[in-house]
Amino acid sequence: MSSLKAFRSSFLDFIADPFYVSELESARYIPDGLLVLEDGKIKEIGTYDSLQHKYLDISITAYPGMLIMPGFIDTHVHFPQLEIIAAYGEQLLTWLNKYTFPTEGKFKDKIYAQKVAAIFLDELLKNGTTTALVFATVHPESVDAFFEEANRRQLRMVAGKVMMDRNAPDFLTDTAETSYQETKALIQKWHKKDRLLYAVTPRFAITSTNEQLQIAGRLLKEFPDVYLHTHISENVDEVAFVKQLFPESQGYLDVYDRAGLVGDRSVFAHGVHLTDAEFHRLSQANAAIAFCPTSNLFLGSGLFRIETAKSKDCPVKVGLGTDVGGGTSLSLLQTANEAYKIAQLRQQKLSPFQALFLATLGGAKALNLEDKIGNFAPGKEADFIVLDPRATPLMAFRNSDTIPTSLAELAERIFTLVIMGDDRAIHATYIMGKNTGVGSRD
Repeated sequence: MSSLKAFRSSFLDFIADPFYVSELESARYIPDGLLVLEDGKIKEIGTYDSLQHKYLDISITAYPGMLIMPGFIDTHVHFPQLEIIAAYGEQLLTWLNKYTFPTEGKFKDKIYAQKVAAIFLDELLKNGTTTALVFATVHPESVDAFFEEANRRQLRMVAGKVMMDRNAPDFLTDTAETSYQETKALIQKWHKKDRLLYAVTPRFAITSTNEQLQIAGRLLKEFPDVYLHTHISENVDEVAFVKQLFPESQGYLDVYDRAGLVGDRSVFAHGVHLTDAEFHRLSQANAAIAFCPTSNLFLGSGLFRIETAKSKDCPVKVGLGTDVGGGTSLSLLQTANEAYKIAQLRQQKLSPFQALFLATLGGAKALNLEDKIGNFAPGKEADFIVLDPRATPLMAFRNSDTIPTSLAELAERIFTLVIMGDDRAIHATYIMGKNTGVGSRD
């Protein structure tokens, strides 16, 4: 027997990309709308006046003065690094050796991994993030722990075991062969189990031999609907080291390309120092970049060229990544805040609509999940968040209690959400139409 639910509030989602078409064409804003769900999926959305007569017998959950959006999508984050968020004072390669690798060693213990995974997922939900592309560690136990906790919460999550067979401590390395066997077993166990999906996850070119990268490519051929998730061109010293390790390659991306790792289900984190030719190749392959602004600033990596990635001549799919623990917050509002500032430093503009597109439908497109999540199109999974534009005394002072009636008025309000908002602005998070209660202010 089907179950209908309805929600009344203001609604914002995206039906096209605001980097390429106007806000009027890309953003759908309904000041007084009704969202109707059936069995955890979107049945329809429209103005309250046009739909209310069809659903007179359904109790309606109302959120006056709030803004309902699709759940946020984090396209790059490390759940084992939660405990080293805000670790002081290093750039990428030193930071990995000093903080990351010792911490990741703990995740061979599945009980410990489950404890951290539970905290991590609850923090995501508290911040309005309903889907993420996640690094585990080299240990299969860390992947099992993560997926078990995600499945318990009915989440749509993508994750994978790290592949690392050199330039890392012995307690964190596998081999090309063991990484193949363990990854294959994990794919068969978890990929497409309920809402879970798997990503083949070589950490980056520095920590994988060419043999291991080729093995990753072999896995992608054997399982063509899994993802490839790795890092690229984050830090100047990293790029130089890759050149030393792979002198025959034509650049960093070419290292992955030669192994068959550049495709339409490939997500490359950072891309701060990509060349124009590499942007063109990513566009041609329909691959995606996870833009990680808080991390790029915190680790001193550089300023991502979002204007190149989103140019009309070589469009690349882009999502936002919190990259915790290199990043400084699991909030995609705070991540969008820093993305805006990076654009400013590059003499570019990032509109509030563009920022929130990256956090929702843009992220869904980056993960090839736009048929399932990302906006309120009928048939999609009902993962959504209730945002409070007046969540703090200062935000309440800044934003009046009147509901914006135009996109221009809305733009100002959502910009204040992007700049001033954090987990306090997430009033409630819904997964498949159910209130998670995590951090909820209901």
